[in-house]
Amino acid sequence: MTLKDMKIGEEAVISTIKGGYGIHAKLESMGLREGSRITKKSAVFAGGPVIVQAGSTQIAIGDGMANRIIVETVD
Repeated sequence: MTLKDMKIGEEAVISTIKGGYGIHAKLESMGLREGSRITKKSAVFAGGPVIVQAGSTQIAIGDGMANRIIVETVD
């Protein structure tokens, strides 16, 4: 599932990032990479940003970028 599809409060691990060097570099600069464990904190309906927490840092990610991040939920 994508980051956008996650429920608020759900934890997951980033399994794949769809895209080229640019999106990988941008997410890497924010501390998000394949294998990172994240928690979805909030989302705005209809194309707004998605806020995730990675460690002790909260990060806002645009709707388009959130659709390119594939995650696997953690039980």
